[in-house]
Amino acid sequence: MVETRTLTLTEIEDLAFRALVAAGTSEANARALAVATAATEADGVASHGLAYIPIYCEHVQCGKVDGQAEPVLSRSRPGVVAVDAATGFAHPAIDAGFDAVIPAAREQGIAALTIRNSYNCGVLGYHTFRLAQAGLVGLGFTNAPASIAPSGGSKPVVGTNPFSIAAPGTDGQPALLIDQSASTIAKSEVMKHAREGKPIPVGWALDADGNPTTDPNVGLKGSMAPSGGYKGVGVALLTEIMAAALTGATLGLNASPFSGTAGGPPKTGQFFIAIDPSATSDGAFASSIVELVSDIRSQDGAHLPGDGRRAKRIAAQETGVAVNVATLSKIEAILQ
Repeated sequence: MVETRTLTLTEIEDLAFRALVAAGTSEANARALAVATAATEADGVASHGLAYIPIYCEHVQCGKVDGQAEPVLSRSRPGVVAVDAATGFAHPAIDAGFDAVIPAAREQGIAALTIRNSYNCGVLGYHTFRLAQAGLVGLGFTNAPASIAPSGGSKPVVGTNPFSIAAPGTDGQPALLIDQSASTIAKSEVMKHAREGKPIPVGWALDADGNPTTDPNVGLKGSMAPSGGYKGVGVALLTEIMAAALTGATLGLNASPFSGTAGGPPKTGQFFIAIDPSATSDGAFASSIVELVSDIRSQDGAHLPGDGRRAKRIAAQETGVAVNVATLSKIEAILQ
């Protein structure tokens, strides 16, 4: 049985912040990532939470990510905000971009944010969540190092490439939040099973010849299984176009892996679209979302995307989060 220790969200943020700074990250960059880490743990996505802090720290120290990078913002058009992450963490680059794209979307009805030369952005829904909190419909795309092979092939050409959409509700929180990768499961979950020496379910990953495997290490050397077969490959390609081709970021084909120390900065990208529903729906948006959400929740056993994370988030604010002791030991070793 996995040994855990309960931490408050403040303790999680503080621990992540101190470890990142100790590894050579600037305080500004570390804070953006630490806040996201605490929010991710609150949502119950442990694979992208504190478990990633030792990896982030290792990558700062080996030069895969520049912990001291300062994002550079530019405006090519009134409705387009571009941020060069300068091979640094995606989180501070996205934060800087949101400061500009949110007012632009409110003024013009719609605005786009492009991020290039960045690193892993963590849970994509964390970012679209904040656009919904600002009263905007937020769409997000992020590409990743190639890990999904095309239909009928065995060589990875695109990453797990998540997309996310968050719709604002009437209470200042997202009424609906979809956050899903193009693969059956996030690659970080396979990595987590590999670290813990646990087998993975059939259907998560494929070996180098394209055959199903339950060995996470074999899967990591092969490819991730696309969600829904060829349709998952289509989603991955859509995201690649949005997050890499449209931003000027590196294609997943050429990006260094988010795991291990091999290769330089991955220089991947993110793309966000922020839409003010008051500019497009003639006032009907809020009632439409309420009706849609209500109908789903009225059905016994029906699941609304985002509800699971919402429930865990509320509980975490009251009772904290159970964190793997082995993960805490790795982080505490960085601080010694």
